[in-house]
Formats: sequence, C-alpha cells, structure tokens
Amino acid sequence: MPDREAGAQSSFLPYGRQEIGDADVKAVVEALVSGWLTTGPRVARFEKAFAQHCGAAEAVAVNSGTAALHAAMRALGLHTGDEVIVPAITFAASANAAVYEGATPVFADVDPDTLLVDPASVRARIGPRTKAIVAVDYAGQPADYDALKDIARGRGIRLIADACHAPGATYKGRAVGTLADISCFSFHPVKHLTTCEGGMSVTEDARMAAQMRRFRNHGIDSDHRAREAAGAYAYDMTELGYNYRLPDVQCALGLAQLTRLNKWVHARQKVAALYDKALTRVPQVTPLKTHHDRTHAYHIYVVKLDPALDRDKVFATLRAKGIGANVHYAPVYLHSYYRARGYGAGLAPMAERAAKHVLTLPMFPAMTADDVTRVVDVLKSL
Repeated sequence: MPDREAGAQSSFLPYGRQEIGDADVKAVVEALVSGWLTTGPRVARFEKAFAQHCGAAEAVAVNSGTAALHAAMRALGLHTGDEVIVPAITFAASANAAVYEGATPVFADVDPDTLLVDPASVRARIGPRTKAIVAVDYAGQPADYDALKDIARGRGIRLIADACHAPGATYKGRAVGTLADISCFSFHPVKHLTTCEGGMSVTEDARMAAQMRRFRNHGIDSDHRAREAAGAYAYDMTELGYNYRLPDVQCALGLAQLTRLNKWVHARQKVAALYDKALTRVPQVTPLKTHHDRTHAYHIYVVKLDPALDRDKVFATLRAKGIGANVHYAPVYLHSYYRARGYGAGLAPMAERAAKHVLTLPMFPAMTADDVTRVVDVLKSL
C-alpha cells in the first residue's frame, strides 16, 4: 500500500482553485427558494458590499470580467476610430472590449521585471485619437497609476483599471477599485472570489454607473424588479445594450465569498512568500519583481526562467509530475485574430522576449508549504 506522502505526490496540483464552503451552499440555496433568481435584491446587495470593500461609490454587477470591461468602454463613450492603449501582456479581453465598441487597440510594452505596462511606452503611443488607457494589474500587482494619470491629465484621456487579477491589492495605500475612472473585476472560478462566472465595474461616477446598468440590461431604462415594485409594465430601450446581467443566485455566492476575500488574499501572500524564499535555491528561476509601495494580491505566481532553459520542456515536466503549470500570456497582438488585422511581431520587444520565458506556478489559498516545496523541488531537479 502506498504511504500518505506517495499518495500526496501523485495528486494533481492545479495552477488555481477556488474554495466552496457550507456558507456558500447555504447562500445559493436561499437564493434559489427566494422567488428571485435574477434582477432581484441580491444583485444590489452584492454591488453595495463590493463597492464598500473597494472604498468606491458605485459598483455594477455583470456576468463576466469581459462584460465589465465592455461596459466600461461603452460608458467612456468610445467610437469607431478612437484608440485605446493596452498592455501587450494581458488576457485578450483587455483589448477585445475596445474592439467591441469600434475602437482600435494600441499595444504598449511592459516592464520586463514586473510585466506591468511601461508608462514610458504608453506615453510614446499617445496620439490625437487616444481616448483611453487600460492599466492591467498583472498577476495581482497594481500598475503605476500615478504615472499613467500624469500621462492622461490634460489630454481628455480616461483610465480603465483591468483589476481582474487584483481585488484586495493596494497602490501607495489606496485600494484597487479607487485608482481609475472605472475599475473592472472578474469572478471566474480561479480568481480571488467566484460567482462561477461574473464581473463587476466600479466607479465614483454615478452617471457612468447608471449607463453601465442600462447597458447590461439591453439598454433598457429599468429592470423587472423596479417595474414590479412600481406596479408598471412599460419600459424604454434608450440605447443598444447587451444581456450582461448577473443572476441573484450568483450574487448570493459572491456575497458569501466576499466575507473571506481578505483572508484569501493574505493566504496567497503567504504562499508567495514561501515561493520567494524557496526559489533562492534555484537561481535559474526568478520571481517577478514586486514594488514596495504596493501590496500584491497574487492571482497568479509568475516566474521568469533563465533563457538557457527550455520553457516548454519545463512546463511539460511539471505537468507530467502532476503540477499544473501554466503560461500567462503571449502578447495579445500575436493571436491570429489580431495578426489578420495588421498587427505583427516587433510592436513590444520586451513583452515578446519575456513571453518566451515566463511560467505560472500553482497559486491558491489552500496551498501548503509542502505543496510549494514539491513544485520547487521539481524546478530544482531541472
């Protein structure tokens, strides 16, 4: 019979995993039997609670982080021909949301030590059609918002925070969610808290929040619950919107999860500290740099491999040993969709170079010191 250690070593360690507890199940069941499955009271409760957690005035719940980004682009009033500056290293949705509104993504390079957008590269790409900058809090570390605001100031350029990796992080003592005109979050299952799928747009601007609420509901000026309360049936579609609503059942799950967000962020930071210490024994594997004026939420834990190492071989070896390594990300403009539209290699040299050598190691709150040792021992053996 295999011993407990051998059994543990044979189990698969995913790169990310969410926790679902009894309180989550109870909250979802209560929503299921409440009579409101969608556009009910739990939507507004979740929005209010999340806004308070961020220290923001308004929050708008939607059915994905992508929908949050799209709603933000619409609220900023983008049109065909406008340009939006986006980091080269990010998930495709950061750029796609601009395309949905007819705008053109302009890709900025990244700092090779952090993979956060390089403000100097952003400044160099500002043009007469630039209407917005997307700051991506890559891996969970906030971008340099003060530098980006300095670039935008006086130019009529708005700032969107793609904070999908960073709920609970801070920048110079200020919470993520209060650092841009609109901040966007994701509640995908591998994120810090989950609603299965879901997202949130957070802002101080009540007008933009009202527009995003219409936008998520087909552009209609009221939802079913409001009409039910008023004893009315008539509504007006004031603009072309989408069905981006987040149901009450999922908001119930989000409310239950939100109470543990701070605990989970702290647990991720402890896992990162274990990695940082253990990887000092593996000089060919370098964690990304973290800035002392920010707190890192660690959605993912990303390292850079020495160029002498074959990243794909390291990836395959980790996977073969039951360790769920991943890669985040290839430069967005190198995807086939963007290549077919005229983008190509050479736009962001630092991003292209880094993308060949980055590797994402497992990171989730329930990871133990033994899990970290297991990952690092395999890296050391290579």
